Amino acid sequence: MNTARTPSIKMALSVETCVARHQGDRREQQDRVEIFGHPTMGGMMMAVLADGMGGHSGGAMAAEQVLLKARQNFEMYAPRSETPDHLLKEIIEEAHLVIKLTRFTSEKDPHSTAVVLLLQPGRIDWAHCGDSRLYYFRQGQLVSKTEDQSLVEQLVRKGVISAEAAMDHPHRNVLLSCLGADNPPKVIHDKVGELRAGDAFLLCSDGLWAYFDDAELGRTLNSFPPRVAAEHLIGLARERAEGEGDNISVAIVKLVEVPAQAKPGIAPRTGR
Repeated sequence: MNTARTPSIKMALSVETCVARHQGDRREQQDRVEIFGHPTMGGMMMAVLADGMGGHSGGAMAAEQVLLKARQNFEMYAPRSETPDHLLKEIIEEAHLVIKLTRFTSEKDPHSTAVVLLLQPGRIDWAHCGDSRLYYFRQGQLVSKTEDQSLVEQLVRKGVISAEAAMDHPHRNVLLSCLGADNPPKVIHDKVGELRAGDAFLLCSDGLWAYFDDAELGRTLNSFPPRVAAEHLIGLARERAEGEGDNISVAIVKLVEVPAQAKPGIAPRTGR
């Protein structure tokens, strides 16, 4: 008897993405979020989210500076001579300096959070400052998430208050580190070097994450394409805010499996 072997089909990864914002119940949208590819190097992409603070347009101006710096530095990125963590740290620190300078050219006091994700073939790096978050899920299960640089998160880590009490704490919006403050920003870097289908990354401001636990976010990202997931999460956040919701911004990066006969490598597909 002759046994025929079925040839194995090698699989490649494709990237599905989405960005979305909602003004919530605020008078102005001060969040900014964007996903963009590298202008010359294929298979490279950056996602950036910033939650501006400062009242009247000051926060929006600060958040815009984070996106502008990210684009500028990403375009000049040379992976053979520069490490991803250096690029990400430089983006946040330079945006911080620019935001501080605007205090001298305007009557505003702008500040911003920042979350920056860098996708390259075979790895993803990210860095953050403030209380905007990045969640990393694998097949819907939480692998890691950023730690808020806030007063209430510090109290939770020290065991002074519970995570549940932190949600309604009167000082839950007090940040210990952010861009534009007197002290330099505390930039935290992390990475994943083995990318798999089912990996999903959620960048979001506190206008979204305040209304969900980790498990619900993971199930949603695992069950739906990025655009549908973003619409679903924003809709639920608006319902749960009951007319008192903050600005919402979301960026989703999801890795999916495609047959190798399709274009090899990582091919971003963006939804909005």
